[in-house]
Amino acid sequence: MKPPNFSWKYALIIIGLVVLASLGVDFNRRMVRLRQLSEQKERVAAQLEGLKQTQTYLETQIAYATSEAAVVRWAYEEGKMIRPGDNPIVPLPPANSTPQPTATPVVTPPVVSNWQVWLWLFMDVKPDSR
Repeated sequence: MKPPNFSWKYALIIIGLVVLASLGVDFNRRMVRLRQLSEQKERVAAQLEGLKQTQTYLETQIAYATSEAAVVRWAYEEGKMIRPGDNPIVPLPPANSTPQPTATPVVTPPVVSNWQVWLWLFMDVKPDSR
């Protein structure tokens, strides 16, 4: 029996193919990671934009709240204050008038018999609410 021919040429080709396959797998792994990181970057950029808009809105609100116009508005509307020279107007009810109470309607729940409730539970047929 003849021993197999061992050639360095074939050994180098096999080693080269193994190295090439290893490089291909590594390249694919890196491309997947790049895609994941790119998506994550886009999500974070969108969150950052939303936070910047919130910050701008809050800064605007702070600027208005510390302004003279906000103080005057609060004093007139919520603080019920007046300036010297203002003539406040207070609405009064007409003389000799008695406020009429408004009647609140009484809601009575519909009476449903037990067999209708069981029918509704098992057959999904709503009972007549008379």
